[in-house]
Amino acid sequence: MLWLKAFHVVFVVTWFAGLFYLPRLFVYHAEASETVVRERLKIMERRLLMMTRIGGTLALLFGVLTLFAFAHSSIDYLKQGWLHAKLGLVVLLIVYHGMLERMTAQFARDANRRSSRWLRVFNEVPALLLIAIAVLVVVKP
Repeated sequence: MLWLKAFHVVFVVTWFAGLFYLPRLFVYHAEASETVVRERLKIMERRLLMMTRIGGTLALLFGVLTLFAFAHSSIDYLKQGWLHAKLGLVVLLIVYHGMLERMTAQFARDANRRSSRWLRVFNEVPALLLIAIAVLVVVKP
C-alpha cells in the first residue's frame, strides 16, 4: 500500500508541475508579439501538455489503486468526510486540466481570446486546490 501511495505522490507532483507552468506559458504566449516566439511557445505548450497528461493519468491511476487498497483494509475509510471533499477537489483539478487541453488547442490555432491578466489569475487556481487538498489529507478535519 505504501508503494502505491509513494507513486501516487510522485505523479501528483509531475501533474502539478504542468498545471502550474502551462498557464504561465499561456501568459507569455498572450503577450508575445513576434511570430518566432509564438511558434516556439506552441511547441513548448504541446510538449508540456503531454507530460501533464501522463502525470495526471498516472496520479489518478495510483490514487484509485491507493483508495481501493485503503478501502480493502477498512470499508469505513470510504465514509470519511475529508476524503469526499478531497475527491471533489480532484474532480475540479480534472476540469481545470480539461480547460488547459482546450486552451492549448486554441493557442495552437492562434485563437486565444483571453487576456494575459485573466491567464495570470487562472494560473493561481491549482495552487489553491493543492493547498486545500494537502490540508484535507494531512489534517483530516
